[in-house]
Amino acid sequence: MWFTSDNAGPAHPAVLEAVARANEGFTPGYGGEAAMARVTARIREIFEAPEAMVHLVGTGTAANALALACLVRPWETVFCHHEAHVEVDECAAPEFFADGAKLTTLPGAHGRIEPAALSDAISARRGVENVAAGALSLTNATEAGTLYTPGAVRELTGVARAAGLPCHMDGARFANALAALGCSPADLTWRAGIDVLCLGGTKNGCLGVEAVVFFDPARGAEFERRRKRGGHLFSKHRFLAAQMEAYLEGGLWLDLAARANAAARLLAEGLAGIAGARLLHPCEANAVFVALPRARLRAAEAKGARFYLWDPRDTLDGPDEDPVAARFVCDWSKTGAEVAALLAALG
Repeated sequence: MWFTSDNAGPAHPAVLEAVARANEGFTPGYGGEAAMARVTARIREIFEAPEAMVHLVGTGTAANALALACLVRPWETVFCHHEAHVEVDECAAPEFFADGAKLTTLPGAHGRIEPAALSDAISARRGVENVAAGALSLTNATEAGTLYTPGAVRELTGVARAAGLPCHMDGARFANALAALGCSPADLTWRAGIDVLCLGGTKNGCLGVEAVVFFDPARGAEFERRRKRGGHLFSKHRFLAAQMEAYLEGGLWLDLAARANAAARLLAEGLAGIAGARLLHPCEANAVFVALPRARLRAAEAKGARFYLWDPRDTLDGPDEDPVAARFVCDWSKTGAEVAALLAALG
C-alpha cells in the first residue's frame, strides 16, 4: 500500500519497451536522434504551438531551475507560492542555476497564489535596494493537489504581464491537471499567458524525463548552453526521447493521469466515511491531504500503509486522538482494490 508519492510507482510497460527498442543499434547523441525530432513535432502538435522550442532533461528540478534561469537575471526575483516545489523541495537549485536570483514566496489557500498578493509583491519592488521583479512561477497541479483553471492562470499571468514579467509553469503533474480539467493543453498554457512549461513525465509512468517547452523560442535562447554547463545534457539522449515519445503516443500520458486522479477521488470519497477524518484541501488531481487521528495512521502503517506526514515536525508518537496531517498520492498503477485496502487499514 504505497501512497507516499507518484515517484514511488512503477514505469509503464510501454515506456520500458520503448527504452529497450531505443537500445538497438547506433544513433547520434545529445538530442540529434530522430526520436527527438518526432518528440518536438508531437509536442508542437499537442500544444498547437508550431514554433515551440522543446528540450528534454532527466529531472524536474533540472527542468524548473534551467527554465527559470532563462527568464531572470541575478538581481531579480521569481514570485511563487510559499509551498511551491521550487521553494521547498529543490535545495535552492533555481537560485543556483539563475546565478543567485531570489525566490519571493506568496500566500494563497490550497496551494494557489492569490492575485492580490502577487500584485502587492510586484508593487513592493522599489529602488536599487530591492531585488527587481523578474518572473512568475505557477505549479499545476499545485503542491496541495489542487488546480489552476485556465481562467485562474490568465488572471495571474495578466498581473505578471502588466508588469512585464514572463511566466513559468511547473507541470510535474501537468497531465493530472489537464486530465481533471478537460481543457486543451494550449488553453492551460500559452493561451493563458504561460511562456515556458516544464512538462512532467517522471511522476506519471516514465523512468525519468521532463520536457521544457518554450512557447516563445526567444525566451529559451540560453537553454542549451545552460543545460550543458549545468551537467544536464545526456549524451545517450535517445533514452530520454524514447520515454517521452512513448509517453505521448496515443494519449497515454492523459490516460495514466486520469487513472491516478480516479484512484485519488475514490480515496477521498472513502475517507469521508471514516470517523475523525477531515480533508485539508479539495481533491482535484491525484493527491489527498487529510487530517486523521494519530491512532488510525499508526494502525494503518502497522498494516503496511506507506504515506507522508505533511508537517515534518509531526510523528506517530503521541495521543491517539490528536489529528495529524497526512498526504496520500496515487500513481497511475493504483487499483480500486489497493485503495479499498488502505481505507480498511485506516478505518
